[in-house]
Amino acid sequence: MTFLTAIGLLGGAGHAIAQAPAKPNVVILATGGTIASRGADSLALTDYGLSKGLQPVGVEALVTAVPEIQKFANITGEQIFNVGSSKLSIDNWLTLAKRTNEILASKNVDGVVITHGTDTLEETAYFLNLVVKSAKPVVIVGSMRPSTGMSADGPLNLVNAVALAASPSARDKGVMVSMNEVISSAFSVTKTNTTNVATFKSLDGGDLGYMQNSTPYFVAQPLKRHTVHSEFDVSNLQKLPRVDINYTTLGSDGVLVDAAVAAGAKGIVNAGVGHANMPDVTLQSLKAARQKGVAIVVGSRAMSGIVTPVGQFTEAGFVTSMMHTTQKARILLMLGLTKTSDPKELQRMFEEY
Repeated sequence: MTFLTAIGLLGGAGHAIAQAPAKPNVVILATGGTIASRGADSLALTDYGLSKGLQPVGVEALVTAVPEIQKFANITGEQIFNVGSSKLSIDNWLTLAKRTNEILASKNVDGVVITHGTDTLEETAYFLNLVVKSAKPVVIVGSMRPSTGMSADGPLNLVNAVALAASPSARDKGVMVSMNEVISSAFSVTKTNTTNVATFKSLDGGDLGYMQNSTPYFVAQPLKRHTVHSEFDVSNLQKLPRVDINYTTLGSDGVLVDAAVAAGAKGIVNAGVGHANMPDVTLQSLKAARQKGVAIVVGSRAMSGIVTPVGQFTEAGFVTSMMHTTQKARILLMLGLTKTSDPKELQRMFEEY
């Protein structure tokens, strides 16, 4: 806390006047999504935005619409892109990651908030969790309802995200997701409902904490490697290796696996049933892909649970996904392949991250 000592002339006495502590500096990086969308009326909760010819708002409008964020930090806003998260690309990810690292490297920045669509929010959060090179808070936030919707959740979500990013207690927690007054780790959070405001859950890892009256209360620490503890670096990357996902169902075959190999996939994540199980024909296609040098990660289409190494898979040179959902396993495999194609090293990564 800093103080300004002023010499008062009244009665010749000196008076110490306490000055409020300087507020942290938080940068809001806007990328689009529902939090930046508008609907035709207050009941347009699922059909809104560009599909209805309504252009998204920019970061200036977001900041202006929620003046309460100024209570917690000095705010600077920057529009990185303005795209619904179902339309994002790997190029968008690399742009966002590199810009986030540039901003966090400034001694005048204390934290970053990223506004984002919810469809792929967990994927962007986990990607940044692996490649951000700072212990400063990075908080990703979105909304399930447009700003024009009845009971819009975006304004309070944004206030809480800024308050979280401005808090010293949020340092070295990895990339966090702040939605519906819950603080989640990028590693464990996933979207579980198509429209409900309480959609984001940490089914296995548990929540990191909660926001109450815009104050963070942490109850857990992330134990998986992240941010400054990560070995991954995208500063000189212009693209990532292609990794595809094969979704296993009863009676499925290896046609999609074969197609992924033909399309140039460097890795395939197989969403198996149960503990990574699959039909024999799918297994044979995956083994053939591995023989061609394609990295194979076997996981589960189940929403929770751990997939630990199984003899038949390790013998075939496959990697098991551990506690990663299929979509997050794809992200880790893409980054892992920028370092190595050795299954043992890739398995180590899936156990550490």
